[in-house]
Amino acid sequence: MLVKPLCMALLLALPCAARAEILTFAAASLGGPLDRVVEAWEAQGGAEVTVSYAGSSALARQIAAGAPADLFISASEDWMDEVAAAGLIEAGSRRDLLGNGLVLIASDPDAAPVLISPDLDLAALLGEGRLAMALVDAVPAGQYGRAALEGLGLWDGVAAQVAQTENVRAALALVASGAAPLGIVYETDAAEEPRVTMLGAFPEDSHPPIRYPAALVLDAAPEAAAFLDFLSGAEAQAVFMAAGFTIPDAALPGAGTPEPEPAE
Repeated sequence: MLVKPLCMALLLALPCAARAEILTFAAASLGGPLDRVVEAWEAQGGAEVTVSYAGSSALARQIAAGAPADLFISASEDWMDEVAAAGLIEAGSRRDLLGNGLVLIASDPDAAPVLISPDLDLAALLGEGRLAMALVDAVPAGQYGRAALEGLGLWDGVAAQVAQTENVRAALALVASGAAPLGIVYETDAAEEPRVTMLGAFPEDSHPPIRYPAALVLDAAPEAAAFLDFLSGAEAQAVFMAAGFTIPDAALPGAGTPEPEPAE
């Protein structure tokens, strides 16, 4: 069962007996490919999965507040670190599941491709319009986007025109609807939305590597470990790669980044 988005207030109020067997908190940018992976898992007799999509920062805060998640898939190592430091993930379960790229998109279907470099006149491309981005101080896609613009020396020229949204899919929607002429999203988001045009990819060295760590939340349902292994398996990886994600070498069970020590 797929839920987009899931109401946390209602979730927290549900008795345990009413919960789905595996409750997965996943970064908004996974919507679509992860849905297809869940369908494949359940078709093979896997335990029922409910997915709550949101910005990684919001999901991490919900877990810290006691939301009954079994599995957390973040678009940011930093937000997974926050959950791990609070002692809220199962030791040894963390792994780097996926990677992604960052792109500039346009609402104009006839927009010409551009080379994203320090020489790009992004302000001229924007004109009087807005640049749609996820929250640049909290949501991973926004953080990566700001880092890329700063690294290329383009941030100061467009900062006043940035329209910030609660997650990357909301930024994508602004561009898809024509409310913003340009946006910065993950490469996989652009591939999922036919109403936007990808103008160019940001150089990989212009921002920190985009990684999606996954881990079991403390006291996760037993079935969640098997689902996490399925996410790291060949069938699920093929779905993710078809959507444009990359598969880090660390995407094997037990090969993830060690968790920080719990905070005292």
